[in-house]
Amino acid sequence: MHSRRHFNGLKTTLLFGVMWAIVLAIGVVLANGTGRQGFLLLFAGLGLVMTFYGYWNSDRIAIRAMHARPVSEAEAPAMYRIVRELSTAARQPMPRLYVSPTAAPNAFATGRNPRNAAVCATEGILSILDERELRGVLGHELMHVYNRDILTSSVAAAIAGVITSLAQFAIFFGGGSSREGGNPFAMLATALLAPFAATLIQLAISRTREFDADEDGAALTGDPLALASALRKLERGTRARPLPQTVPLENVSHLMIANPFRGAGVARLFATHPPMDERIARLEAMAGYRR
Repeated sequence: MHSRRHFNGLKTTLLFGVMWAIVLAIGVVLANGTGRQGFLLLFAGLGLVMTFYGYWNSDRIAIRAMHARPVSEAEAPAMYRIVRELSTAARQPMPRLYVSPTAAPNAFATGRNPRNAAVCATEGILSILDERELRGVLGHELMHVYNRDILTSSVAAAIAGVITSLAQFAIFFGGGSSREGGNPFAMLATALLAPFAATLIQLAISRTREFDADEDGAALTGDPLALASALRKLERGTRARPLPQTVPLENVSHLMIANPFRGAGVARLFATHPPMDERIARLEAMAGYRR
């Protein structure tokens, strides 16, 4: 049943390639415009430090943002039973389990590797899903950890941060100097357009990883329609009870199985998640379902 028809891994690799091309392009333009090449190395180094910090502490950051608490097996027997079964089937260690005291239905997994992973469900999602649907959601979240998507998202965020920093430097310090044939108009145009392009690519990587987790999670559970059913409920639930768009929640929203904020029209272009109807259609196709 499991296949790679959509080439999600290849798409992610190509998107990263485009991001690095933007870094090199803006670095060249900035170096030509200012006569200084060291800034590219400086910002790249800072980006690496930020990547390592965010990657290493990803579980603490997300759990703190959602005010989640660890739960015992006595408190969440179904969650423990499902995760233990799926992690055993995947031959991976059992992650830590948390519950967030919020009515907004959602779930996320985080952690730098399977041995340091955490899976969190909100009280809202536990109240609206049956056990079969919850199994589909937890399979999806476990695959984010097994696919090292936390590392992928951390690196994407860091590269985007490097691009933005270089662009800001070009705007504030590079516009007045044009050495060695540098073109100040090219530098300004690059500085304005590069962060926008980097953000769109970062979001595209996030959406691609969601498709992959859907596909791999459905393969792990052997039940694509269960996840499809859960996503339908989550689409309604997150619209009815969106999370407030605070900075801490915005920083971890890409980890969640469903976009926790209200968004329509142009806002969907900047969404961290692909359209829910497309995700459901792919899952139904995996199961051979025909409308």
